[in-house]
Amino acid sequence: MKDRITIRDVAKKAGVSLGTASRALNRTGRVSDAAIAAVNQAVRELDYKPDVVARSLRTRSSGVIGLLVSDLANPLYARIITAAEAALQAEGYSLLVASTHNERKREESLIEIFRGRRVDALILGPCERESAELIEKLTQDLPVVALDRDFAAGSVGVLVDHNAGAFQATQYLLNLGHTRIALLTPGTELRTGKERIAGFRKAFEARGLTPDPALIRAERSAMQFAFAEAMSLLSQAERPTAFLCLGTRILSGVLQAIRHTGYSVPQDVSVISIGDTDLSQLFSPTITSLSWDLEVMGTCAAQLVLKHLDRQLPAASSDRIAIKTQLILRESCAPAAPPS
Repeated sequence: MKDRITIRDVAKKAGVSLGTASRALNRTGRVSDAAIAAVNQAVRELDYKPDVVARSLRTRSSGVIGLLVSDLANPLYARIITAAEAALQAEGYSLLVASTHNERKREESLIEIFRGRRVDALILGPCERESAELIEKLTQDLPVVALDRDFAAGSVGVLVDHNAGAFQATQYLLNLGHTRIALLTPGTELRTGKERIAGFRKAFEARGLTPDPALIRAERSAMQFAFAEAMSLLSQAERPTAFLCLGTRILSGVLQAIRHTGYSVPQDVSVISIGDTDLSQLFSPTITSLSWDLEVMGTCAAQLVLKHLDRQLPAASSDRIAIKTQLILRESCAPAAPPS
């Protein structure tokens, strides 16, 4: 069998000391650019593969970051994960991803599994019931970055301004003359759901109006739920003339219900997607969407993790990044038709 290439071989090939080679590979301590270049060249020529287990024992770092999201099938999360993984890999870290299925017990179980794997940090997305206390408790053991979820004062996170986004989208529909607007969004227990509902109501209040509470449907993100709710709403005598809904399975269910009831977009019903997905862009007519930069979200979450792992911030420091939304106008909205 071929002898395993070790860091000693790399150091010898690069013409540097063992300590310099180690610091160059682990990006620790002071190392000249010339030494780093020589070590990297030696690594490529020798096809050196670091012993991850030995390094983790030596440095007490697994080189792995855990990330929990509610649904891996959600295309919005896919883009966030891809961006976070790219940013972490560039710094030598791997990303371990799992789905909570929006279940609190499953989230708690996965957190314990990740801790058992000795991940260096955690990125936590929204779950069925969010607890700022949970994040506060976890930060006593390892860095935690909250991803668009409620988190304790003094903790670290990246969040989207869903309140302002929902206000802007609702205001746009109100300007078109719509007052029977249905809002379909996951969970009144989630920060995202609570913020959207608050922004929705605020837009009505700014016009001196009160939204019909029966048109606010906040359940788990599933096409079956959305289809049934949209069918129920569209069958009412005073049906909604517009839908504001999450652009994943909920949007799919709403569009299916509109077609099933014989209505058309935007002649009979206007639609705005919360989140810009492939479905929003490929459906005919294309769907007006409330968008935010998912890649920036993933990159910022990764950068916050790296910032804390590099000890550039004390453990108790607060660092919050807010992501703004924008309304992308397409073909799915039209002025409200007068009641028949």
